[in-house]
Amino acid sequence: MGESGKSRAWEAYRYPILLLVAILIGGVIGWVAGPKADVLKPFGDIFINLMFTIVVPLVFVNISSAVASIANLKRLGKILGVMLAVFVATGIVSSVLMIVGVSLVPPADGVQIELKAPDELKPLQTGEQFVNAFTVPNFSDLLSRKNMLALIVFSILFGLAVSLTGEKGRRVADGLSLLSEVMIKLIKLLMYYAPIGLGAYFATLVGVFGPELLGSYARAMSVYYPIAILYFFLFFTLYAYMAAGRGGPGKFWRAAVSPAVTSLATSSSVATIPVNLEATARLGVPKDIREIVIPLGATAHMDGSCLSAILKISFLFGLFQMPFHGFETYVTAIVIAVLSGVVMSGVPGGGFIGEMLIVTMYAFPPEALPIVAMIGTLVDPPATMVNATGDTAASMLVSRILEGKGWMNKA
Repeated sequence: MGESGKSRAWEAYRYPILLLVAILIGGVIGWVAGPKADVLKPFGDIFINLMFTIVVPLVFVNISSAVASIANLKRLGKILGVMLAVFVATGIVSSVLMIVGVSLVPPADGVQIELKAPDELKPLQTGEQFVNAFTVPNFSDLLSRKNMLALIVFSILFGLAVSLTGEKGRRVADGLSLLSEVMIKLIKLLMYYAPIGLGAYFATLVGVFGPELLGSYARAMSVYYPIAILYFFLFFTLYAYMAAGRGGPGKFWRAAVSPAVTSLATSSSVATIPVNLEATARLGVPKDIREIVIPLGATAHMDGSCLSAILKISFLFGLFQMPFHGFETYVTAIVIAVLSGVVMSGVPGGGFIGEMLIVTMYAFPPEALPIVAMIGTLVDPPATMVNATGDTAASMLVSRILEGKGWMNKA
Protein backbone atom coordinates (compact mmCIF):
# COMPACT_ATOMS: atom_id res chain seq x y z
CA MET A 1 0.00 0.00 0.00
CA GLY A 2 1.44 3.39 -1.02
CA GLU A 3 1.71 6.46 1.15
CA SER A 4 -1.58 7.86 -0.16
CA GLY A 5 -3.31 4.54 0.54
CA LYS A 6 -1.93 4.46 4.08
CA SER A 7 -3.09 8.04 4.57
CA ARG A 8 -6.62 7.21 3.40
CA ALA A 9 -6.74 4.14 5.63
CA TRP A 10 -5.59 6.19 8.63
CA GLU A 11 -8.19 8.88 7.91
CA ALA A 12 -10.90 6.21 7.68
CA TYR A 13 -9.98 4.40 10.89
CA ARG A 14 -8.58 7.25 12.96
CA TYR A 15 -11.83 7.90 14.82
CA PRO A 16 -12.66 4.22 15.57
CA ILE A 17 -9.09 3.75 16.81
CA LEU A 18 -9.39 6.83 19.01
CA LEU A 19 -12.69 5.52 20.35
CA LEU A 20 -11.22 2.10 21.14
CA VAL A 21 -8.19 3.66 22.84
CA ALA A 22 -10.45 5.86 24.98
CA ILE A 23 -12.60 2.85 25.94
CA LEU A 24 -9.53 0.76 26.79
CA ILE A 25 -8.09 3.60 28.92
CA GLY A 26 -11.45 3.82 30.67
CA GLY A 27 -11.40 0.06 31.24
CA VAL A 28 -7.91 0.26 32.77
CA ILE A 29 -8.97 3.13 35.02
CA GLY A 30 -12.01 1.13 36.13
CA TRP A 31 -9.87 -1.96 36.75
CA VAL A 32 -7.43 0.02 38.93
CA ALA A 33 -9.94 2.26 40.72
CA GLY A 34 -12.61 -0.35 41.27
CA PRO A 35 -15.99 0.93 42.55
CA LYS A 36 -14.43 4.40 43.04
CA ALA A 37 -14.56 4.79 39.24
CA ASP A 38 -18.29 5.43 39.66
CA VAL A 39 -17.34 9.09 40.15
CA LEU A 40 -16.74 9.28 36.37
CA LYS A 41 -20.27 8.14 35.50
CA PRO A 42 -21.70 11.69 35.10
CA PHE A 43 -19.30 12.33 32.21
CA GLY A 44 -20.70 9.24 30.48
CA ASP A 45 -24.29 10.19 31.33
CA ILE A 46 -23.82 13.53 29.57
CA PHE A 47 -22.98 11.77 26.29
CA ILE A 48 -25.80 9.22 26.60
CA ASN A 49 -28.36 11.94 27.38
CA LEU A 50 -27.21 14.10 24.46
CA MET A 51 -27.50 11.18 22.04
CA PHE A 52 -30.96 10.23 23.30
CA THR A 53 -32.05 13.87 23.07
CA ILE A 54 -31.32 14.17 19.35
CA VAL A 55 -32.62 10.78 18.27
CA VAL A 56 -36.27 11.83 17.79
CA PRO A 57 -35.68 14.90 15.56
CA LEU A 58 -32.89 13.02 13.77
CA VAL A 59 -35.08 10.07 12.84
CA PHE A 60 -37.96 12.27 11.71
CA VAL A 61 -35.89 14.68 9.61
CA ASN A 62 -33.69 12.09 7.91
CA ILE A 63 -36.37 9.52 7.11
CA SER A 64 -38.99 12.00 5.89
CA SER A 65 -36.35 13.81 3.81
CA ALA A 66 -35.10 10.55 2.29
CA VAL A 67 -38.60 9.36 1.38
CA ALA A 68 -39.46 12.71 -0.23
CA SER A 69 -36.23 12.64 -2.25
CA ILE A 70 -36.60 9.05 -3.41
CA ALA A 71 -40.18 9.62 -4.53
CA ASN A 72 -39.10 12.72 -6.43
CA LEU A 73 -36.50 10.77 -8.43
CA LYS A 74 -39.39 9.57 -10.60
CA ARG A 75 -37.50 6.36 -11.40
CA LEU A 76 -39.18 3.15 -12.29
CA GLY A 77 -41.52 2.05 -9.51
CA LYS A 78 -40.67 -1.53 -10.36
CA ILE A 79 -36.97 -1.02 -9.64
CA LEU A 80 -37.67 0.58 -6.28
CA GLY A 81 -40.14 -2.13 -5.29
CA VAL A 82 -37.94 -5.05 -6.29
CA MET A 83 -34.89 -3.37 -4.78
CA LEU A 84 -36.64 -2.94 -1.42
CA ALA A 85 -37.78 -6.58 -1.48
CA VAL A 86 -34.20 -7.75 -2.16
CA PHE A 87 -32.78 -5.51 0.58
CA VAL A 88 -35.24 -6.81 3.17
CA ALA A 89 -34.87 -10.45 2.07
CA THR A 90 -31.06 -10.46 2.30
CA GLY A 91 -31.28 -8.62 5.63
CA ILE A 92 -33.55 -11.37 6.95
CA VAL A 93 -31.19 -14.08 5.67
CA SER A 94 -28.18 -12.49 7.39
CA SER A 95 -30.17 -12.03 10.61
CA VAL A 96 -31.27 -15.68 10.63
CA LEU A 97 -27.68 -16.81 10.06
CA MET A 98 -26.49 -14.82 13.10
CA ILE A 99 -29.38 -16.18 15.18
CA VAL A 100 -28.09 -19.68 14.44
CA GLY A 101 -24.58 -18.58 15.42
CA VAL A 102 -25.52 -16.96 18.73
CA SER A 103 -27.76 -19.92 19.58
CA LEU A 104 -24.79 -22.27 19.20
CA VAL A 105 -22.29 -19.91 20.90
CA PRO A 106 -24.06 -17.39 23.19
CA PRO A 107 -21.81 -14.31 23.11
CA ALA A 108 -22.36 -13.28 26.75
CA ASP A 109 -22.42 -16.77 28.24
CA GLY A 110 -21.16 -16.82 31.83
CA VAL A 111 -21.06 -13.03 32.24
CA GLN A 112 -23.02 -11.72 35.22
CA ILE A 113 -23.42 -8.04 35.98
CA GLU A 114 -26.01 -6.45 38.22
CA LEU A 115 -28.11 -4.38 35.87
CA LYS A 116 -31.88 -4.03 36.05
CA ALA A 117 -33.58 -6.09 33.35
CA PRO A 118 -36.49 -4.51 31.44
CA ASP A 119 -39.92 -5.10 32.94
CA GLU A 120 -41.53 -5.90 29.59
CA LEU A 121 -39.28 -8.05 27.44
CA LYS A 122 -41.22 -9.13 24.37
CA PRO A 123 -42.61 -6.44 22.07
CA LEU A 124 -44.86 -7.19 19.05
CA GLN A 125 -46.24 -10.47 20.45
CA THR A 126 -49.91 -9.49 20.82
CA GLY A 127 -52.26 -7.44 18.70
CA GLU A 128 -52.32 -4.62 21.23
CA GLN A 129 -48.50 -4.57 21.46
CA PHE A 130 -48.27 -4.49 17.67
CA VAL A 131 -50.67 -1.54 17.46
CA ASN A 132 -48.86 0.32 20.25
CA ALA A 133 -45.48 -0.33 18.64
CA PHE A 134 -46.36 1.13 15.24
CA THR A 135 -48.89 3.84 16.24
CA VAL A 136 -49.59 6.21 19.14
CA PRO A 137 -52.85 7.87 20.20
CA ASN A 138 -51.42 11.41 20.45
CA PHE A 139 -48.93 13.39 18.38
CA SER A 140 -47.02 14.36 21.51
CA ASP A 141 -46.26 10.67 22.10
CA LEU A 142 -44.16 10.68 18.93
CA LEU A 143 -41.72 12.99 20.68
CA SER A 144 -40.66 10.17 23.02
CA ARG A 145 -37.85 7.82 22.03
CA LYS A 146 -39.91 5.03 23.59
CA ASN A 147 -42.15 5.09 20.48
CA MET A 148 -39.43 4.78 17.86
CA LEU A 149 -41.29 2.51 15.43
CA ALA A 150 -44.34 4.77 15.48
CA LEU A 151 -42.07 7.73 14.76
CA ILE A 152 -40.53 5.88 11.79
CA VAL A 153 -43.97 5.08 10.36
CA PHE A 154 -45.08 8.71 10.77
CA SER A 155 -41.84 9.99 9.18
CA ILE A 156 -42.30 7.73 6.13
CA LEU A 157 -45.92 8.85 5.69
CA PHE A 158 -44.98 12.51 6.12
CA GLY A 159 -42.21 12.24 3.51
CA LEU A 160 -44.60 10.50 1.12
CA ALA A 161 -47.20 13.22 1.63
CA VAL A 162 -44.61 15.90 0.87
CA SER A 163 -43.70 14.11 -2.35
CA LEU A 164 -47.33 13.66 -3.45
CA THR A 165 -47.92 17.40 -2.97
CA GLY A 166 -45.77 17.97 -6.05
CA GLU A 167 -44.21 21.34 -6.76
CA LYS A 168 -46.01 22.93 -3.82
CA GLY A 169 -44.25 20.50 -1.53
CA ARG A 170 -40.78 21.26 -2.93
CA ARG A 171 -40.13 23.96 -0.35
CA VAL A 172 -40.93 21.53 2.45
CA ALA A 173 -38.73 18.87 0.87
CA ASP A 174 -35.88 21.36 0.49
CA GLY A 175 -36.35 22.45 4.08
CA LEU A 176 -36.18 18.85 5.28
CA SER A 177 -33.01 18.33 3.27
CA LEU A 178 -31.41 21.38 4.88
CA LEU A 179 -32.53 20.25 8.33
CA SER A 180 -30.99 16.86 7.59
CA GLU A 181 -27.64 18.51 6.90
CA VAL A 182 -27.94 20.47 10.14
CA MET A 183 -28.64 17.28 12.10
CA ILE A 184 -25.61 15.61 10.52
CA LYS A 185 -23.43 18.52 11.66
CA LEU A 186 -24.95 18.29 15.13
CA ILE A 187 -24.09 14.60 15.35
CA LYS A 188 -20.53 15.31 14.27
CA LEU A 189 -20.25 17.88 17.04
CA LEU A 190 -21.54 15.44 19.64
CA MET A 191 -19.24 12.68 18.41
CA TYR A 192 -16.23 14.81 19.35
CA TYR A 193 -17.24 14.15 22.96
CA ALA A 194 -17.86 10.42 22.40
CA PRO A 195 -14.32 9.23 23.36
CA ILE A 196 -14.56 11.08 26.69
CA GLY A 197 -18.14 10.00 27.36
CA LEU A 198 -17.69 6.34 26.44
CA GLY A 199 -14.29 6.15 28.15
CA ALA A 200 -15.82 7.47 31.38
CA TYR A 201 -18.75 5.09 31.11
CA PHE A 202 -16.51 2.07 30.60
CA ALA A 203 -14.38 3.09 33.57
CA THR A 204 -17.58 2.96 35.64
CA LEU A 205 -18.80 -0.33 34.15
CA VAL A 206 -15.51 -2.14 34.66
CA GLY A 207 -14.96 -0.58 38.09
CA VAL A 208 -18.43 -1.49 39.37
CA PHE A 209 -19.19 -4.72 37.53
CA GLY A 210 -15.72 -6.17 37.13
CA PRO A 211 -13.27 -6.82 34.28
CA GLU A 212 -15.20 -9.86 33.01
CA LEU A 213 -17.30 -7.45 30.92
CA LEU A 214 -14.28 -6.59 28.76
CA GLY A 215 -13.35 -10.25 28.44
CA SER A 216 -16.82 -11.07 27.12
CA TYR A 217 -16.19 -8.95 24.02
CA ALA A 218 -13.58 -11.43 22.81
CA ARG A 219 -16.26 -14.11 22.83
CA ALA A 220 -18.64 -11.84 20.92
CA MET A 221 -15.97 -11.17 18.27
CA SER A 222 -15.24 -14.90 18.00
CA VAL A 223 -18.88 -15.27 16.99
CA TYR A 224 -19.19 -12.30 14.63
CA TYR A 225 -16.05 -12.51 12.52
CA PRO A 226 -16.40 -16.15 11.35
CA ILE A 227 -20.11 -15.72 10.60
CA ALA A 228 -19.52 -12.45 8.71
CA ILE A 229 -16.78 -14.12 6.63
CA LEU A 230 -19.04 -17.14 6.01
CA TYR A 231 -21.88 -14.89 4.85
CA PHE A 232 -19.52 -12.85 2.70
CA PHE A 233 -18.16 -15.79 0.71
CA LEU A 234 -20.94 -18.38 0.83
CA PHE A 235 -24.11 -16.31 0.52
CA PHE A 236 -22.79 -13.74 -1.94
CA THR A 237 -21.71 -16.68 -4.13
CA LEU A 238 -25.21 -18.11 -3.77
CA TYR A 239 -26.83 -14.77 -4.65
CA ALA A 240 -24.61 -14.46 -7.73
CA TYR A 241 -25.59 -17.98 -8.81
CA MET A 242 -29.29 -17.19 -8.32
CA ALA A 243 -28.87 -14.00 -10.35
CA ALA A 244 -26.81 -15.26 -13.28
CA GLY A 245 -26.54 -19.04 -13.21
CA ARG A 246 -23.35 -21.09 -13.19
CA GLY A 247 -21.19 -18.33 -14.61
CA GLY A 248 -22.47 -15.73 -12.16
CA PRO A 249 -20.23 -16.40 -9.12
CA GLY A 250 -16.99 -16.20 -11.11
CA LYS A 251 -17.96 -12.93 -12.77
CA PHE A 252 -19.24 -11.55 -9.49
CA TRP A 253 -16.04 -12.19 -7.56
CA ARG A 254 -13.85 -10.78 -10.31
CA ALA A 255 -15.86 -7.54 -10.15
CA ALA A 256 -16.48 -7.51 -6.38
CA VAL A 257 -12.83 -7.43 -5.31
CA SER A 258 -12.56 -3.66 -5.82
CA PRO A 259 -15.69 -2.72 -3.82
CA ALA A 260 -14.71 -5.13 -1.05
CA VAL A 261 -11.17 -3.74 -0.72
CA THR A 262 -12.34 -0.13 -1.01
CA SER A 263 -14.99 -0.53 1.70
CA LEU A 264 -12.50 -2.25 4.00
CA ALA A 265 -9.92 0.51 3.44
CA THR A 266 -12.33 3.45 3.81
CA SER A 267 -14.77 1.96 6.34
CA SER A 268 -17.55 3.64 4.35
CA SER A 269 -20.27 2.23 2.09
CA VAL A 270 -20.86 5.70 0.65
CA ALA A 271 -17.19 6.08 -0.31
CA THR A 272 -17.49 2.78 -2.20
CA ILE A 273 -20.31 4.01 -4.48
CA PRO A 274 -18.08 5.04 -7.45
CA VAL A 275 -16.17 1.74 -7.38
CA ASN A 276 -19.41 -0.21 -7.04
CA LEU A 277 -20.96 1.58 -10.02
CA GLU A 278 -17.94 0.63 -12.10
CA ALA A 279 -18.07 -2.98 -10.91
CA THR A 280 -21.78 -3.38 -11.69
CA ALA A 281 -21.24 -1.82 -15.13
CA ARG A 282 -18.63 -4.50 -15.86
CA LEU A 283 -21.10 -7.14 -14.72
CA GLY A 284 -23.65 -5.84 -17.23
CA VAL A 285 -26.20 -4.54 -14.74
CA PRO A 286 -28.50 -2.18 -16.69
CA LYS A 287 -27.67 1.50 -16.22
CA ASP A 288 -30.99 2.54 -14.69
CA ILE A 289 -30.87 -0.34 -12.21
CA ARG A 290 -27.28 0.19 -11.04
CA GLU A 291 -27.71 3.95 -10.75
CA ILE A 292 -30.64 3.45 -8.38
CA VAL A 293 -29.62 0.32 -6.46
CA ILE A 294 -25.99 1.22 -5.70
CA PRO A 295 -26.49 4.75 -4.26
CA LEU A 296 -29.58 3.73 -2.28
CA GLY A 297 -27.93 0.48 -1.24
CA ALA A 298 -25.04 2.42 0.29
CA THR A 299 -27.49 3.96 2.75
CA ALA A 300 -30.27 1.37 2.99
CA HIS A 301 -28.82 -2.12 2.44
CA MET A 302 -26.85 -3.32 5.43
CA ASP A 303 -26.50 -7.10 5.75
CA GLY A 304 -23.37 -6.68 7.87
CA SER A 305 -25.25 -4.33 10.19
CA CYS A 306 -28.09 -6.85 10.48
CA LEU A 307 -25.53 -9.47 11.53
CA SER A 308 -24.15 -7.15 14.20
CA ALA A 309 -27.63 -6.11 15.39
CA ILE A 310 -28.57 -9.72 16.19
CA LEU A 311 -25.23 -10.13 17.96
CA LYS A 312 -25.89 -7.01 20.05
CA ILE A 313 -29.42 -8.09 20.93
CA SER A 314 -28.35 -11.58 22.01
CA PHE A 315 -25.36 -10.11 23.88
CA LEU A 316 -27.67 -7.84 25.91
CA PHE A 317 -30.06 -10.71 26.56
CA GLY A 318 -27.13 -12.69 27.98
CA LEU A 319 -25.88 -9.80 30.13
CA PHE A 320 -29.33 -9.30 31.62
CA GLN A 321 -29.75 -13.04 32.21
CA MET A 322 -32.72 -13.32 29.84
CA PRO A 323 -33.35 -16.29 27.51
CA PHE A 324 -32.80 -15.58 23.82
CA HIS A 325 -34.87 -18.29 22.19
CA GLY A 326 -38.37 -18.90 20.85
CA PHE A 327 -40.08 -18.04 17.55
CA GLU A 328 -41.56 -14.75 18.78
CA THR A 329 -38.23 -13.61 20.21
CA TYR A 330 -36.44 -14.42 16.96
CA VAL A 331 -39.02 -12.67 14.75
CA THR A 332 -38.91 -9.55 16.91
CA ALA A 333 -35.12 -9.55 16.84
CA ILE A 334 -35.10 -9.87 13.03
CA VAL A 335 -37.55 -6.98 12.62
CA ILE A 336 -35.49 -4.76 14.90
CA ALA A 337 -32.23 -5.86 13.22
CA VAL A 338 -33.52 -5.01 9.74
CA LEU A 339 -34.84 -1.66 10.99
CA SER A 340 -31.63 -0.76 12.82
CA GLY A 341 -29.53 -1.88 9.86
CA VAL A 342 -31.62 -0.40 7.07
CA VAL A 343 -33.47 2.63 8.41
CA MET A 344 -30.62 4.45 10.14
CA SER A 345 -27.59 3.22 8.26
CA GLY A 346 -27.19 6.28 6.07
CA VAL A 347 -26.90 8.66 9.00
CA PRO A 348 -23.39 9.56 10.21
CA GLY A 349 -23.20 8.07 13.67
CA GLY A 350 -26.03 5.81 12.51
CA GLY A 351 -24.44 2.93 14.40
CA PHE A 352 -25.29 4.72 17.63
CA ILE A 353 -28.80 5.46 16.38
CA GLY A 354 -29.35 1.82 15.44
CA GLU A 355 -28.06 0.77 18.85
CA MET A 356 -30.42 3.25 20.51
CA LEU A 357 -33.27 1.67 18.54
CA ILE A 358 -32.30 -1.74 19.97
CA VAL A 359 -32.01 -0.41 23.52
CA THR A 360 -35.29 1.50 23.22
CA MET A 361 -37.37 -1.27 21.64
CA TYR A 362 -36.41 -3.72 24.37
CA ALA A 363 -36.62 -1.10 27.15
CA PHE A 364 -33.06 -1.83 28.30
CA PRO A 365 -31.59 0.76 30.71
CA PRO A 366 -29.35 3.52 29.30
CA GLU A 367 -26.27 1.66 30.56
CA ALA A 368 -26.85 -0.85 27.77
CA LEU A 369 -26.01 1.70 25.04
CA PRO A 370 -22.26 2.05 25.66
CA ILE A 371 -22.02 -1.73 26.08
CA VAL A 372 -23.35 -2.41 22.56
CA ALA A 373 -21.55 0.65 21.17
CA MET A 374 -18.28 -1.13 21.94
CA ILE A 375 -19.43 -4.12 19.86
CA GLY A 376 -20.39 -1.81 17.00
CA THR A 377 -16.91 -0.29 16.97
CA LEU A 378 -15.17 -3.68 17.03
CA VAL A 379 -17.18 -5.17 14.14
CA ASP A 380 -17.23 -2.06 11.93
CA PRO A 381 -14.56 -3.09 9.32
CA PRO A 382 -16.02 -6.49 8.31
CA ALA A 383 -19.58 -5.15 8.65
CA THR A 384 -18.82 -2.34 6.20
CA MET A 385 -17.26 -4.79 3.74
CA VAL A 386 -20.35 -7.02 3.87
CA ASN A 387 -22.64 -3.98 3.55
CA ALA A 388 -20.92 -2.50 0.49
CA THR A 389 -20.20 -5.73 -1.40
CA GLY A 390 -23.79 -6.80 -0.75
CA ASP A 391 -24.93 -3.88 -2.92
CA THR A 392 -23.14 -5.46 -5.90
CA ALA A 393 -24.91 -8.77 -5.32
CA ALA A 394 -28.24 -7.02 -4.79
CA SER A 395 -27.98 -5.19 -8.12
CA MET A 396 -27.50 -8.56 -9.84
CA LEU A 397 -30.59 -10.00 -8.12
CA VAL A 398 -32.69 -6.99 -9.10
CA SER A 399 -31.48 -7.34 -12.70
CA ARG A 400 -32.41 -11.03 -12.72
CA ILE A 401 -35.94 -10.33 -11.45
CA LEU A 402 -36.64 -7.40 -13.79
CA GLU A 403 -34.69 -8.37 -16.92
CA GLY A 404 -35.13 -12.13 -16.92
CA LYS A 405 -32.80 -15.11 -16.91
CA GLY A 406 -30.42 -13.94 -19.63
CA TRP A 407 -29.93 -10.36 -18.44
CA MET A 408 -26.14 -10.70 -18.31
CA ASN A 409 -25.95 -12.08 -21.84
CA LYS A 410 -28.15 -9.24 -23.11
CA ALA A 411 -25.69 -6.76 -21.67
